[in-house]
Amino acid sequence: MTGRRNPGPANSGMTAFSQQSGAGAFACQLSDNEVMSHAITTDPETMHGVPVFRGTRVPVQTLFEYLEGGDTLEDFLLGFPTVPRALALEALGEARKLLLARAS
Repeated sequence: MTGRRNPGPANSGMTAFSQQSGAGAFACQLSDNEVMSHAITTDPETMHGVPVFRGTRVPVQTLFEYLEGGDTLEDFLLGFPTVPRALALEALGEARKLLLARAS
């Protein structure tokens, strides 16, 4: 692990996302109208509205910072045991779909 921890709310570049009204779920419309909102949520009362992994207070941005810094998914999961592996993989899958939809 690299020692990066507890990043403050930063502009994560996730402007392709929009917040669903009332539910606080982080969702995005893809070109095929598929809505993704399973792994990521936002709530103004939780972490000042920063996108977090569902059921946790762990910012999703943290996972990307770990990976960008050369850490592995396992490093991230060890550092944040409240994030289940399946949830982290789901978030990465959602990010992959968004990237591919944007590229097409």
